[in-house]
Amino acid sequence: MLTPALHAAKGPKKSKKDQLVTVSTSQGDIKLILFDETPQHKENFLKLAQSGVYNGTTFHRIIENFMIQGGDVNTKDADPSNDGAGQPNEKTIPAEIRPEFSHKFGAVAAARQGDMVNPTKASSNSQFYIVQNHSGTAHLNGGYTVFGQVISGLDVIDKIAAQPKDMRDRPTTDIKMTVKVEKLKKKKITELYGYTYQ
Repeated sequence: MLTPALHAAKGPKKSKKDQLVTVSTSQGDIKLILFDETPQHKENFLKLAQSGVYNGTTFHRIIENFMIQGGDVNTKDADPSNDGAGQPNEKTIPAEIRPEFSHKFGAVAAARQGDMVNPTKASSNSQFYIVQNHSGTAHLNGGYTVFGQVISGLDVIDKIAAQPKDMRDRPTTDIKMTVKVEKLKKKKITELYGYTYQ
């Protein structure tokens, strides 16, 4: 009689490497990692970052003691009125809301349309926000997909949130970003930035 292979019950082998994302701005660099537990969001963000989609987009909405939001391709054009509107018929990403990921300081989460038009809480294809409130924004937990964490440059988030802005919370001077992805050993990321993998 054949016995089933023992290794069949194990999950996929965990990689010893991860992608480190660097968001470079006029205020400094923000370094973040993306969670394996939100695979669709991680894959989508990395695809956009590696293909250069984010380069030249801006943080178009900043609210001090709350968050900074960016990544809309509309911010590359000369019309500030469409910033944050997204592209017509833009594809969305199914929600991957997980209870272990909360809106703490430096959490990276996906923007989305409101519940009235988006009851499944599907995420925007490219727009994301980073929590700037040092105590977190717990009221957003369970409503939006948190898919990453800033591991270096928390002070840069504070600097961006403090920039002068207009009545629509749009910075009066564009805060453009360039996004770079590099693969590093998880051990090296922990050594450099003190982030501990679960």
